[in-house]
Amino acid sequence: MELLKNSGSFRDPAGQIYEYDNRIIRIVKKFGKERYELIKEKNIIEESINKNFLINTKDVTEEFKNLKNNDYCYFLEHEKLEYISYPYEWSFFQLKAAALHHLDFQIFLINKDVVLIDSSAYNIQFINHKPIFIDVLSLENYKEGEYWLGHSQFLQQFLNPLLLRSIKGIQFNEWYKGNLDGIKTADLNDILNLRDKLSLNVFLSVVLLSRLEKKNKNDPEKALNKLKNKKSLSKNSYKSMLIQLRNWIDRLEPLNKKTQWDSYSSVNTYEKDQEEKKLKVVNDFSKKYKPKTIADIGCNDGLYSFESLKAGAEKVIGFDIDINSIERAYKKAVKENLNFLPLYFNALNPSSKLGWNEKERKSFNERINFDAMIALAFEHHLALANNIPLEETIKWLMNIAPKGLIEFVDKNDETVKKMLSLKGDIFPNYNLQNFEKNILLNGKITNKTIISDTRILYEFKKD
Repeated sequence: MELLKNSGSFRDPAGQIYEYDNRIIRIVKKFGKERYELIKEKNIIEESINKNFLINTKDVTEEFKNLKNNDYCYFLEHEKLEYISYPYEWSFFQLKAAALHHLDFQIFLINKDVVLIDSSAYNIQFINHKPIFIDVLSLENYKEGEYWLGHSQFLQQFLNPLLLRSIKGIQFNEWYKGNLDGIKTADLNDILNLRDKLSLNVFLSVVLLSRLEKKNKNDPEKALNKLKNKKSLSKNSYKSMLIQLRNWIDRLEPLNKKTQWDSYSSVNTYEKDQEEKKLKVVNDFSKKYKPKTIADIGCNDGLYSFESLKAGAEKVIGFDIDINSIERAYKKAVKENLNFLPLYFNALNPSSKLGWNEKERKSFNERINFDAMIALAFEHHLALANNIPLEETIKWLMNIAPKGLIEFVDKNDETVKKMLSLKGDIFPNYNLQNFEKNILLNGKITNKTIISDTRILYEFKKD
């Protein structure tokens, strides 16, 4: 086996991430050697892991000693995550949880005379529903009088998206995906009205900072001189700033607007007995295979995800376009401590390769590694509501996992009738015969359950 470099790990000269035999290995390079050794001497890594701030990490330098050289100094192994998600795929409450985790970690570290050198939201991942920090080389010794170097980055990647939703009710996901650095403070300032800016916190963190950034941009030399002459920031002031920001974020709530599928689980067009039939099929499926990971495509508020977990699935990653439904699902996962992570997902425009050379952030297709999938009451939204050919819809769904459940919804279904009421029936190939035919082109049908006159659940397995 050889070390395979992670394509998105290249910006930090202190070290990079590699994959080796299905393991995650971080190589600490010469540039980061002193930084890592100082942190190691303070026992910060072990303490951070024990406090659930930092991902499980162990020194495996001895195992890779034959690869050590003048540049490769240490080898660290991190816990391998089942699924990597990005901030633009999180709900408001997930981004808020990540922001609080980042600040709590910083507060813990400053008490140990350690700080984080940046505030990248991409340094946070979720293990099930719990945020965890993943970049051990972001830790370095605190220097008396220094300012929070990652302040501006924290605002762009954590605070500003939260404020966009909290103050204006605007969903941040697509905007964030369009700019990996987050939402610029100046852009947020332009959106806010006078009333929004009357808040002291908003004025200090958005309005004032936006003005300062504009001045610095127009006269960088003057800004540099000001910075040189600026009085140092005491450790207590540094800590107080973090605490005040944390307390503010902790109080933030989303300004909710009704969404299209907000109440789908309670107002759908099928009867209670039909829902129970579907739950039984999902239960039987998960009980039979006990998959390590299930993808729930169109998870809504997680009803069938939770049933999968109840029946034996280890963890479920849910995907849905309705942000309010995702947030309800996430809240339940947190409350009941479930191995479930719901994510924002637009099947018509899924996360693509992004960043430098299109390699920093992986696409949805590059990240899928599921044992099973379920797509209930979903395929007709692609095939009928959005004119995706049935054959492409089925092929795409079946490529997500080697086995799973897909629900067929007939044109006579009340939901479908509503979909077609304005555009008309322009889908001559959308029928049960072609649905089954396309499953068989990509695998085999292992079970079939009639839910109602217009709905059938198919269990498939790829050849």
